[in-house]
Amino acid sequence: MLAASFVLVVEILENLAFLANASNLVLYLSKFMHYSPSSSANIVTNFMGTAFLLAVLGGFLSDAFFTTYRLYLTSAAIEFMGLLILTVQAHTPSLKPPICASASTEIQCEKVNLQKAAMLFTGLYLVALGVGGIKGSLPPHGAEQFDDTTPQGRKQRSSFFNYYVFSLSCGALIAVTFVVWIEDNKGWQWGFGVATAAILASIPVFLLGSPIYRTKIPAGSPITTMFKVLIAAVYNNCKSKNPSNAVMGMETSPSSYTTETGEEGNATKVKVPSQTLTEDLEFLNKAVTELTVSPMLQCTVKQVEEVKVVLKIIPVFMCTIMLNCCLAQLSTFSIQQAATMNTKIGSLKVPPASLPVFPVIFMMLIAPTYNHVVIPFARKVTKTEMGITHLQRIGTGLILSIIAMAVAAIVEMKRKKVAIESGLLNSAEPLPITFLWIALQYLFLGSADLFTLAGMMDFFFTEAPKSMRSLATSLSWASLSMGYYFSSVLISMVNNITSIFRHTPWLFGSNLNHYHLERFYWLMCILSSLNFFHYLFWANRYKYRTESTAD
Repeated sequence: MLAASFVLVVEILENLAFLANASNLVLYLSKFMHYSPSSSANIVTNFMGTAFLLAVLGGFLSDAFFTTYRLYLTSAAIEFMGLLILTVQAHTPSLKPPICASASTEIQCEKVNLQKAAMLFTGLYLVALGVGGIKGSLPPHGAEQFDDTTPQGRKQRSSFFNYYVFSLSCGALIAVTFVVWIEDNKGWQWGFGVATAAILASIPVFLLGSPIYRTKIPAGSPITTMFKVLIAAVYNNCKSKNPSNAVMGMETSPSSYTTETGEEGNATKVKVPSQTLTEDLEFLNKAVTELTVSPMLQCTVKQVEEVKVVLKIIPVFMCTIMLNCCLAQLSTFSIQQAATMNTKIGSLKVPPASLPVFPVIFMMLIAPTYNHVVIPFARKVTKTEMGITHLQRIGTGLILSIIAMAVAAIVEMKRKKVAIESGLLNSAEPLPITFLWIALQYLFLGSADLFTLAGMMDFFFTEAPKSMRSLATSLSWASLSMGYYFSSVLISMVNNITSIFRHTPWLFGSNLNHYHLERFYWLMCILSSLNFFHYLFWANRYKYRTESTAD
């Protein structure tokens, strides 16, 4: 736990650096780079989607070639360079478009030119590359510190994932309060500067734990094993009429199986589902044959069973994408909604990008409560090691996301009603309605994020074969990525379809008051509900590896 604690502190600093800009970036792009609200939203979702998708690359490299230790240090250096470029651009007026002095939403400002946009996107995507490497290596690095051959080790690892999300929230809390206030009041160059300093400080903190870290040695590409099994299965199924291609049982090749498990230690012996081929995904069983077209396609029972596990967790992964599409709205349209409203609490004026402070604080309160109260109680009631299963946690998050989208639609209807009644539809003045209404959807989506992200990480790490754990854990971030990309696609599709039936699409223009955002939120609520039923179909059929573990 001591070794993992260094990872948790590093994650606070890393997430501070990432979210300090991501949470407020949509306003920077619209106010200082003069992109339209919908363009700004798409740039942010594409940037964050790329960052999280690159976590898959980070997980793959950790498993196959680098250690999680080395990959973190390399990725932190890359993110530092990207933030440095953004800091320089924000500090230098000549590297940004001229300031737009107009207060009217109807007058267009001068857009950013190609050279300045190139610098902006170079910095952003260097940050995305660094963030991807860190997200793909840091969670599995922390989880590797625990002994999964003992119940105590597995319980501590589950606690680690809960506190990993807690650390994410700590970094986010500082980002959306202190750093966002600096960006809005002192200038974006100072905000980027704080983020740059934070990621730089995370490197020596990470290095402090070097003497006590346990680090898994890369065992080669897990993707190669997957493709080998799939190709061998397809080839041997096509040749199944030939009796020489009969499937071997474990008893015909015990030596290869024993050697492989011996290399990976007792943990693998515990986690291998059985010593014979299972009936699940039976078409893969023919990858294990006496004769193959090439020795390179010779597969062991262990390899086939590992590929089966990976294929069985993919449907669960796919069902979480819609939830993350809902989460994407927290850093785009929700911020822009709040920017049109009264952001004062008493005499204190709150920056719109500080809205995520509500779910962040709630997550910081509920994470320890869940870990120290809910889980122990659930273990006593169910008399199981997990108490609440990973799939139950993920399902809870999906339900909360449905509620969040319904709340978001109702709040937007109220906001537009106030804009119409006060005659401020075409004005840039704040509407006479408090931005705290937006906080309601943040609370539900923040709770959904807590349940789903920690549940996904623990689920993918626990269920995946040992040689693929970093890659499997990075699926949690890939789900976020797909959610952000799907958000961009959904916005484009909605605009294209609605422009056929109306002169103006639902989500188009520079004035958010003319958007039909409430219809978009209702659409997402319906899609989330359909997705939940899809999730139930797969979750009810999933069998945990530990349930079929041999004595």
